Amino acid sequence: MNISLIDWAIILAFFVISMLIGVLTSRKAGSSAKEFFLSGRNMPWWLLGVSMVATTFSADTPNLVTDIVRKDGVSGNWVWWAFLLTGMLTVFVYAKLWRRSEVTTDLEFYELRYGGKPAAFLRAFRAIYLGVFFNVVIMATVSLAAIKIGGVLLGLSPLETLLLASVVTVIYSSLGGLKGVLLTDFFQFFIAMAGAIGAAYYVLDLPEIGSLDNLLSHPNVSDKLNILPDFNDWNLVIPLLIMPLAIQWWATWYPGAEPGGGGYIAQRMLSAKDERNAMGATLFFNIAHYALRPWPWIIIALSSLIIFPQVSDMQEAFPHIPVDKLGNDLAYSAMLTFLPTGLIGVVLASLIAAVMSTLSTHLNWGSSYVVNDFYLRFVRPEATDKELVAVGRISTVLLMVLAAILALALSSALEAFNILLQIGAGTGLIFILRWFWWRINAYTEIAAMIISFLVAIFFESINPRMGIIDIPADQQYLKLLYGVGLTTAVWVLVTLFTRPEKDEVLLSFYRKVKPAAFGWKNLLNKYPQEQQEQGQLPMEIGLMLTGSIMVYAALFSVGFWIYGNVLAASVATVVALVGGGIIITKWKKIKFS
Repeated sequence: MNISLIDWAIILAFFVISMLIGVLTSRKAGSSAKEFFLSGRNMPWWLLGVSMVATTFSADTPNLVTDIVRKDGVSGNWVWWAFLLTGMLTVFVYAKLWRRSEVTTDLEFYELRYGGKPAAFLRAFRAIYLGVFFNVVIMATVSLAAIKIGGVLLGLSPLETLLLASVVTVIYSSLGGLKGVLLTDFFQFFIAMAGAIGAAYYVLDLPEIGSLDNLLSHPNVSDKLNILPDFNDWNLVIPLLIMPLAIQWWATWYPGAEPGGGGYIAQRMLSAKDERNAMGATLFFNIAHYALRPWPWIIIALSSLIIFPQVSDMQEAFPHIPVDKLGNDLAYSAMLTFLPTGLIGVVLASLIAAVMSTLSTHLNWGSSYVVNDFYLRFVRPEATDKELVAVGRISTVLLMVLAAILALALSSALEAFNILLQIGAGTGLIFILRWFWWRINAYTEIAAMIISFLVAIFFESINPRMGIIDIPADQQYLKLLYGVGLTTAVWVLVTLFTRPEKDEVLLSFYRKVKPAAFGWKNLLNKYPQEQQEQGQLPMEIGLMLTGSIMVYAALFSVGFWIYGNVLAASVATVVALVGGGIIITKWKKIKFS
């Protein structure tokens, strides 16, 4: 496609502003490690919330959604919509607890909650496992999306795209630290939203589509519109709806949707001014992420079924794209080639923003693990702040290089999504219970981490080659079920057959974080002088369910209004408003320390 001077000017302006933010925040970010990684713990909810949304706006997300919609229809999105339950649990139960912990990273939590060499090992190992290897896989999926965008829209080779996408991101991320990332995210969020909505609006006016009504009635699209899967086909209902809602949301670990909060979501909560701002940020994130953003992506995905019904149609239209990079997820980028001058510049800037926002967050988050939880804790405990910031900046560059190399080997965003889910299968319940059940110890997490990884290797690599367990093509969800069941059984047994943490470690954690006491009573009853926190857990769980219903209702209402189903849209809108009213009323009754 032809990119005009106006389009290039828009893209260049975006790069300049992003770089400028990094330069302007570099001096303060370099003053200390805590400033570099947590922005001085003084960030407001709105900035943190928008940053969370911008980070998860990653360019691979519309590609993933397009892949899902083209294969399984709109209802296929339940594989990630189900994580809303995790998000709302984090909002109303865990955001306060994370902020009270006052750790620098969520891995530092291990030596607050557990004790001795097992806790130290867990912290060091996960610093490298998550901060480097796992994080590189995530960034590689984002880089893969950039490769597909660059190849389709700009005619760039994979290597050229990675060089352009990574250099600016590395510069402002390494200079500005978390504050630079947050401010750039805020700027990038509005560009990304404008680009997504503008692209969806224009695509509906293409001659091949004509209007929204024509799109919805087209035979390629009409059977893909249901928000819920067809209950007459349980081979669809089980993997698309029942598994995500019944098991996946609490049992698996996935970046940005960790049960109990974690990763860069925890980093944002830890950098908040106080507990109220930590809760407000995660609430805004979950509303925007699940209720506001999906439909522009879905509209473009549905439209692609008319213009590019088969992957072969995209191969014919874009013969220069490497065969291993062809897939249904390429359709999102392919649809953007129809956009006019000016709008394509905004959309390209928005996609670049999505890529850079996610990469910058993961670079800062991953380097925080390397610096705080490995280098400072185990290599150079006496390191100065200046040295720690330098190591953080070096690790930022190295993480980006590793991610770029891996991106060249990947072919599908959905493929990576499924692998990450399988690796985290069975570990999620630990992250939920460890705050409230004193009996969980470091060996619990070590066992779960090892078993879930081995099970993932078995199902993703060994079993396909050797056929040890026969899993029908339409029952691939059984892999996740086996993984969750086996991993959970092992870590529960390990918990019960190993010694609990020492009382002084558990009491120190309990006094600092102040979780509800019901799961700590066996310990606390030995110490009558300890105050037993009553907490507000029943109300918090109620708000979690209310918030989930509110956001799902808002999500459905937008879809029903688009579909022209006025009655269903009106009912869903009322439900969303009532849910919002309940949360506003109850918010005033939440106790903050």
